[in-house]
Amino acid sequence: MQAGPLAAGWEAIKRDDLQAAEAIARGALERAPQDGEAAYLLGSSLLFQNRFPEALPPLAAAARLAPRRGVGHRLGYCHLALGEFAQAEAALRREVEAYPDLIDAWNALGVALINQGRPQDALEVFLEASRRDPNSPVAHVNVANVLGDLDRGAQALPHLQRAVELDPKLADAHYNLGVLLHGLKRHEEAIASFEQAYRLAPATAYTLSHLLWNEIAVCRWDNLAVRVEALRVQARSRGPAIEPFTFVAVSPSAEEQRLCAERHVAEKVPAHLPPLSQNARYRHDRIRVAYLSGDYHEHATAYLAAGLFEQHDRARFEVSAISYGPDDAGPMRARLERAFERFIDVRDRSDDEVARLLQELEVDIAVDLKGHTTGSRPAILARRPAPIQVAWLGFPGTMGAGYIDYVIADRFVIPEDQQRFYAEKVVYLPDTYQVNDARRAIAPRTPQRAEVGLPPAGFVFCCFNNNYKILPPVFSVWMRLLRDVPGSVLWLLEDNPTAKRNLQSTARARGIDPDRLVFAPRLPPSEHLARHRLADLFLDTLPYNAHTTASDALWAGLPLVTCAGATFAGRVAGSLLGALDLPELVTSNLQEYEALALALAREPGRLAQLREKLSRNLSTKPLFDTARFRRALENAYLRMWQSWQRSEPVAPFSVQSQSPD
Repeated sequence: MQAGPLAAGWEAIKRDDLQAAEAIARGALERAPQDGEAAYLLGSSLLFQNRFPEALPPLAAAARLAPRRGVGHRLGYCHLALGEFAQAEAALRREVEAYPDLIDAWNALGVALINQGRPQDALEVFLEASRRDPNSPVAHVNVANVLGDLDRGAQALPHLQRAVELDPKLADAHYNLGVLLHGLKRHEEAIASFEQAYRLAPATAYTLSHLLWNEIAVCRWDNLAVRVEALRVQARSRGPAIEPFTFVAVSPSAEEQRLCAERHVAEKVPAHLPPLSQNARYRHDRIRVAYLSGDYHEHATAYLAAGLFEQHDRARFEVSAISYGPDDAGPMRARLERAFERFIDVRDRSDDEVARLLQELEVDIAVDLKGHTTGSRPAILARRPAPIQVAWLGFPGTMGAGYIDYVIADRFVIPEDQQRFYAEKVVYLPDTYQVNDARRAIAPRTPQRAEVGLPPAGFVFCCFNNNYKILPPVFSVWMRLLRDVPGSVLWLLEDNPTAKRNLQSTARARGIDPDRLVFAPRLPPSEHLARHRLADLFLDTLPYNAHTTASDALWAGLPLVTCAGATFAGRVAGSLLGALDLPELVTSNLQEYEALALALAREPGRLAQLREKLSRNLSTKPLFDTARFRRALENAYLRMWQSWQRSEPVAPFSVQSQSPD
């Protein structure tokens, strides 16, 4: 390292006076434009200011003019920050070849490979880093993360445990151990890991939301109010990033949910990605629509949309599936593969490769069915591979991303005065945003009450929502209903043993015999639908309603009482009931919700009339009319496409009810 002004520049970097270092470097380069050390100083000062596009040229010049230990690492990191993963790989490979003991460069190289969709190559690199320095906790964390992504969690666990042993104060090790334990459904251990990570680094992205998620997954509510308020503060202040799906489950504010989603996208999606199809106006015989999802298997999204995919008007639309999730080789997967003209499995391709595939296919409309749910890949559409990009069905909220043009909704789930809380322009379908498959089979045999653990007599309140949706205010209502309806029981889904124990304990604390909570194991879809016949009334949750679970109950003929909340997630059941002409089952607050449920439990004649009305409306109202929904959705796609062809700005619009073809 040179003496004089450049040495002063490096000292400025050490004391975090990055602008002073930048000024010193620029002055040196004015005097000697080929000074590689000055270029390195300038690039480093800009890199540490997160000014990555500006940092790249001087770092590249430094690597060429004055190669030395660390230059290639910083150049590679800069490429990583810009989403230029192949260039990052090249720079970092040169660095580790020249300086094989530079463990940080090995770790960065692995990150570059991960981002190219090459987990096996990344694993080898991270293992090499851990072999070269067995005492590097970061290397062990990276090995474990890749093994977890490869569904080899059992092999990953020892690496994370070793990382925690090596550095008990490394918050990242505790955090990743929590993520792994969560994936293994060891929620209580995951909570302990996330609590430790949060104590060590409370401002780290996602830690608090992962902690809260595992707590609500097991219905552990002792710190719930404090955690939720802390997350709301993080969202409003644009602080540490939050998992949007967790926030949707607990947040009562659509405005805060948008702030959360925007912060998440900024954290997860590389900036400065050049658009691939910015001005493309394809003129095909048919509009090309591609649905992107990781859920083309036995999953709620597939149950809802399979019939739509099969019924799309092939004379007007060419429909493709882009699948980046697991292939379970089940009957639903086989059905979906038959439903599309193209079914492309892209699990082994990077986000950039998938985006370029969509561009090569000249897709007119790309539809994201995942949103911010587990396994989503938002960076694919961040590259703008299609001229029209749409969010629909998989995530009940805004993507918070400027590269998504439209969100498909209805006027109940997104009232007009809430449009400002969506980064996308809202497209209103005429009946409901949720598609349903009228071919869903219900097993012909109804089990006996004793077979499923229900008592021989008594009113059966039911809620088969995932346990994380059960929160204290609604549970308190349920306990009062059990108190006020003698002999009644509450039939719940058995998500995990810890949640069952906690719910039973809470019931006991509220003065309710825990045996009046009956837990239902998961069953194949047709058998699950059939057992709904044994229930008398479905009780919805808030702030996250039943979604597919609500349409399950209604399709099986079970009346449902809901309370409409203030966000998309809390208004879905009301939308579905509206599409069945059953608005009398939608309430606006928990007091009304409780009163209606109690009245229906006490008035069997009134409940029977509602059940009869539901039965009649299943075949005459829009909710389960797949063909009607398909026509409305296709009309929405046509409007989007026509607007794009005319170079009109993206704007909200409504679709009218469609007559049969």
